[in-house]
Amino acid sequence: MARTKPSALELAMVTAVKERGFTVSPTQLERWRTQLWLARTADWTDLETGELRPEVVHRAATLAGISKTGRKISWYGWVFWAIDATPESTARLRAAVADAFTRPFRGAGVDFSQIPKGDSDEAFDARREMAARMLMDRSCPRRDFDGALRAGAFGAKFELPPSRSVSNIFHRALMGPGARMLIGGIADIGFEEMAEAWAAATPGNPEMIENIRAVQRDAALAGDDSFAQFPLAHGLPGLIRAIQEADGQRLCAAVLACTKATTALTILVPHVVANEPEILRTLMADEMWDLWVRVGFAPVLGTGGEAATAMSVVQHLHFPGWAEGLERYQALMDTLLAQPPSV
Repeated sequence: MARTKPSALELAMVTAVKERGFTVSPTQLERWRTQLWLARTADWTDLETGELRPEVVHRAATLAGISKTGRKISWYGWVFWAIDATPESTARLRAAVADAFTRPFRGAGVDFSQIPKGDSDEAFDARREMAARMLMDRSCPRRDFDGALRAGAFGAKFELPPSRSVSNIFHRALMGPGARMLIGGIADIGFEEMAEAWAAATPGNPEMIENIRAVQRDAALAGDDSFAQFPLAHGLPGLIRAIQEADGQRLCAAVLACTKATTALTILVPHVVANEPEILRTLMADEMWDLWVRVGFAPVLGTGGEAATAMSVVQHLHFPGWAEGLERYQALMDTLLAQPPSV
């Protein structure tokens, strides 16, 4: 069926957005309304003056700016749902964050609903086979984001703070245990196998591995499970359950905090790598570099995307002290962004 002719109000919005330097079509406006990223047409105008509301024009212009490269809006769309925080937009947000976890599984032909449960040998073997399927034809990058920065710093002959974790989170030794943990949770691999994988991925830092083992021993002696708060302790089902059961207001707040921090980091990093090594040192010296950027929970420079943002949201919701740490790191980044560039 042919689309109806654009209304006068839609054409007025097209013009208003153009005046702000962006191009938008009536078809895009309709799509954004359908996605609940833009208010319905009846809410575009001021009831007293009949003029387009500035905040609605600003939203449309922002969407046009994000869309102008032809890429998916991706997690930027989550921001608009979280800002509006209506029952309908929160439901969309919840579904989108959960879907970010299951999409890589679907791409590998793994049906999340068919992950077998239980402690039987058959269930364990089936989960292991699913994990192996996840890794088929999947290459392991030689360096992760942190590693690439450190290699660049070494070439430029300036030092960066030492890493507090494994030297490459995408190391081949970690991929197998990581995939099995996603499918079946920490119970399917256990602490010792994970510690051995960490040691293989970081052969030059035995002290770090021994510290990890010591923390585990102390926790066991105290009757605690040091992995209980680990985001992947219950695998993919646990991550999805954390999103599905989260309070709506807290979910929206977590998405806004994580996406705001990602935006700040994305602005900072490309500039400071080449021009401000001292700022890069400051960013990497903070523990949130290791707890957030280092482990791949921040989609920086096009890597990670929605799945990384979703992991940040789960951390923000459930890991003790993580939300407060990100808030402090945000304040640090805001301060760095406000500094005049060095001459």
